Amino acid sequence: MAEEVKLFRTWSSPFALRAVWALKIKGIDYETIFEDLSNKSPSLLQYNPVYKKVPVLVHKGKPIAESLVILEYIDETWKQAPLLPEDPHERATARFWAKFGEDKVLTSIWSVFIKQGKEQEEAMVPALENLKFLEEELKGKKFFGGETIGFVDLALGWLGNLISILEEIVGLKVVDGEKFPLLSAWMQDFADAPIIKDNWPPRDRMIVKFQALRDATIAAAAAAATSK
Repeated sequence: MAEEVKLFRTWSSPFALRAVWALKIKGIDYETIFEDLSNKSPSLLQYNPVYKKVPVLVHKGKPIAESLVILEYIDETWKQAPLLPEDPHERATARFWAKFGEDKVLTSIWSVFIKQGKEQEEAMVPALENLKFLEEELKGKKFFGGETIGFVDLALGWLGNLISILEEIVGLKVVDGEKFPLLSAWMQDFADAPIIKDNWPPRDRMIVKFQALRDATIAAAAAAATSK
């Protein structure tokens, strides 16, 4: 390789996929180091001593942590196939929607996933409200970035795969095609783009992993409630 680029990740992390997609779109060769988070490597702990988690991008021996920060670093370092627009306001807007996806969309949908019964019904309200904002933002566009995949698309890319896995596990439709036609179309277009599609983790393994994670989370919450 012309320059050393390494990506520390796990096979299932939707956050690490953001970096994978960005590097593929840019055409950058890199080495993948798969981590076992139950037995973290000395290298991971060295490169990310603060959070001790993936993803971590290492470029020329220098580490960059946190997936959205990594996306911006990749875009600023390799100028081909830009992910963020040139206009300062449009760039700021893209960062806003990426953060909205992280702070609001992901957390509210995860809350639906780990709740049951009436609590799950209540959790659906903010989740659907957040999805409505994404639906509005897609008006007149194929992707959040316009006609091509951009920064916001990669930030929200987990919706293209993980949401259907979570829906299958809980037996509940969150992103309904009738309520969210533009978002549903975007999810399909994004998921089917060759660079994206070729890097999805195995669906059957994801279902097993997230089913176990949900069961453990619900059991922990029940134990905590009992001990009060």
